[in-house]
Amino acid sequence: MTTTTPRSLGYRFPAEFEPHEATWLSWPHKEASWPGKLGSIFSSYAAFVHTLARYEEVRINVSGAHMQQEAAHILSAAGTDMGRVRFFHHPTNDAWCRDHGPAFLVNPSSAQPKIIVDWGYNAWGDKYPPYDLDDVIPTHIAQSLQLPVFHPGIVMEGGSIDVNGAGTLITSTACLLNPNRNPHLSKAEIESFLLDYYGQEQVLWVDEGIIGDDTDGHIDDTVRFVSMDRVIAAVEENPREENYALLQRNLEQLRGMRLANGRPLEIIALPMPDPVEWEGQRLPASYANFYVANGCVVVPTFRCVEKDRRALGILCECFPSREVVGIDSTDIIWGLGSFHCLSQQEPAVSIDA
Repeated sequence: MTTTTPRSLGYRFPAEFEPHEATWLSWPHKEASWPGKLGSIFSSYAAFVHTLARYEEVRINVSGAHMQQEAAHILSAAGTDMGRVRFFHHPTNDAWCRDHGPAFLVNPSSAQPKIIVDWGYNAWGDKYPPYDLDDVIPTHIAQSLQLPVFHPGIVMEGGSIDVNGAGTLITSTACLLNPNRNPHLSKAEIESFLLDYYGQEQVLWVDEGIIGDDTDGHIDDTVRFVSMDRVIAAVEENPREENYALLQRNLEQLRGMRLANGRPLEIIALPMPDPVEWEGQRLPASYANFYVANGCVVVPTFRCVEKDRRALGILCECFPSREVVGIDSTDIIWGLGSFHCLSQQEPAVSIDA
């Protein structure tokens, strides 16, 4: 029996730096994700939405009218163009839309040019139950937008992969081969799902994530495509730091990789910030957790003045046609994620694609 997959139908998951129709978010409300700090994140979160809304529509999942009213008040007070914000009454358990949100795939030549893939979601290996509301968010969005939805039937999180828009997907063994996700699947079987349901040609693997990352090593903290053949790679410059050897291992692996067209990767080093801790806990602070929107790149900063400045400068060079905006993520990172973890792009469909 042959299973029809998005790839077999000509669909692909575009790169984040390709044109968007919108950005999806899930409004933060879970105190346990930011214990003692939930109220302090909204100034930075609102700055994020305000920045995005200057360049594209922002679509926000809320539990209902009361949460919508609260969110609208916070965003309006921050000067956000509310004409570019749409609320959807899709209740969630948590705010991490990168991981529980939909994967949008496109095929401009199809009668239905956009579809949604609804991967299984188990809160990073059953770490933070309940997650039943989050698990069904992609299908709720598909129903709201009247889009077809595919269910691969395995666990996958959006932050665990990145793509270059030309057939290459990169991920980490630390995350996708962790037995708390899909213990019944081999590496080759996981690759087949990635190729078939993201519409890609090849999968590249690095080994490591960063210290403090409760996702078991999401790629969006370590390696990101900034163009079809260029990646930024997070690099720890202090040999005494815990992340030093881990990130050097990734760097060594990246140097040996080839793209689907046979070309090597161009690798751009992106420094890690100084260690960020709260209540004795090392947090997964990384400049690689930036989010690319239509006309801007939103970069988390961590009150490390010199390294913040350097990271922003490097990303300005990577994205010369976009405004690069640094927003303080020191409170947000207490939730163990930042702007990329909070967002999921909905690609635009171009007839020229």
